[in-house]
Amino acid sequence: MPSTPAVRPRTVWGSLPPAPNAPSTGPPSRVDTEVVLRPAPVILSFRRTFALLILLVVLPSAGLSGFGVVAIINERAAVEKRLEAAWRGTLADLSAEVPRELNSGRLEPVEDGRLAFLLPDDQELSDPEGTFHVENGMVRTKDPQLAESLAALVPEAASLPTVPTVFSLATGNRAVMVAAERKGSTVQGVRLSAIALDRLLSDKAQGRATSEPVRFTLLPVPRDTTSEGGLVNRLMSEVAQARQNAMGPPVLAERVLSAPLQDFRLVVLPTGEDPVASTSTRNRAVYGVLLGLFYLTLTFGVIYTGRVLYREARLSRMKTDFVSLVSHELRTPLTSIRMFIETLALGRLKDPAQMQEVLDLLTRETERLSELIERVLDWARIESGRKVYQREPVPVAEVVEAAVAAFRAQRLGDDMELSVEVAGPLPSVDMDRVAVSGALLNLLQNAYKYSGPTNRRIALRARRDGRHVNLSVEDNGVGIARKDRRRIFERFYRVDNLLTRRTEGSGLGLAISKRIVEAHGGRITVESEPGQGSHFTIQLPVGRA
Repeated sequence: MPSTPAVRPRTVWGSLPPAPNAPSTGPPSRVDTEVVLRPAPVILSFRRTFALLILLVVLPSAGLSGFGVVAIINERAAVEKRLEAAWRGTLADLSAEVPRELNSGRLEPVEDGRLAFLLPDDQELSDPEGTFHVENGMVRTKDPQLAESLAALVPEAASLPTVPTVFSLATGNRAVMVAAERKGSTVQGVRLSAIALDRLLSDKAQGRATSEPVRFTLLPVPRDTTSEGGLVNRLMSEVAQARQNAMGPPVLAERVLSAPLQDFRLVVLPTGEDPVASTSTRNRAVYGVLLGLFYLTLTFGVIYTGRVLYREARLSRMKTDFVSLVSHELRTPLTSIRMFIETLALGRLKDPAQMQEVLDLLTRETERLSELIERVLDWARIESGRKVYQREPVPVAEVVEAAVAAFRAQRLGDDMELSVEVAGPLPSVDMDRVAVSGALLNLLQNAYKYSGPTNRRIALRARRDGRHVNLSVEDNGVGIARKDRRRIFERFYRVDNLLTRRTEGSGLGLAISKRIVEAHGGRITVESEPGQGSHFTIQLPVGRA
């Protein structure tokens, strides 16, 4: 909400004193009391509006980013489930065929007392170093890890069948697959080779349609051992599991085998690029590009909207200041005119010379009022595109003389030093005589107003510069700061310092001059430093613009 305007009463007396020789007419016959309303803080409102815009943009964009991250995570899980569903039928078939194939094998002794497990096609699946014997509660084997796993078999040795049977044994996170048979009180068998089992799976999987290059293998079923031992053991187990998941091959799908092979799972592993990772990477790249484009567009839109809002806020403030300035500039001559008219109406002036002097003052104030109104109307015509320029070849010297004559008439009797220099014969320029002389007159008036109260020096020069004619106005005034030099040609803008606040003006003179010069194909520039005066130059093309 805009702040409540502050009300500040101010007493205004007649702004123009009577002539020095005029008789005293007593105190002003009328005192005006005005109410000045301070405008709402437009820039503050702009900041609040822009902050609200940023808030309304950032929150949805942050939510969109978070939604995208969640979508990528869910998409990876969906890809994994889709691949698992694609391999489910193949895994079900293989998990039924492999145990059936293994149960058809046989144990045969070979050289050196070693046993071999052979399939009906004489394909050997046994490990050469995995032969074992269990007799009288004792396990005899060359492999100590196998002996540790077979320790669980000793109590159940008497219950094993007398035909070769394939089953699994697990100790901790290790699992082995063995083929054994009972002969009397002795159990003999052999550990199956993981390489031979993978080869068997590869043979069984041949001819099945696959969308990715994969291989089938048997892996131990991970056991949850976190409940065993203390906190340190659980942490070590979790670290080992995480390392295995990170370093091991990605599992596309898996299926746990039924008893007695329940300690193994049949898994599908990619042999080339991980399809889940490739799909997720592609989706991340696409989402990243789209998100980057979104934020780029969003940033451009916010910056553009902010600039528009700021320009509108600044323009609104300048328009408010312009209305205030114009109202003040109109009120000043009107107050003087009313005061002089009341003086004449009361018949206080008897001397014809004094009356003529008052009439001259009335004429000057009326011209001042007409000039201000004409300037506002001229700007309105320029802004609406209704300004028509009557161009014709005009000697530059004539334009300079017209501007100087008008300036001298306005500042007749004022203390100033004006020098005019027209360098050599100058060519004619296709231009509107009245408009260009008015633009040059604006520069002369600004040079006068901003040159200080005393020791005013103004120099007007006209020179040929190649295919252009330069009309320059130089003064010894207060100068213009660098930050203001780019904005002094904007409409309603005035440099904010002590001198400008005491000087009349509407902020339209330079803006009108720039529009006139640009309409003639030229340009207007300024060179100035604070405290060193200003140098304005109008550059017009020679010939037709």
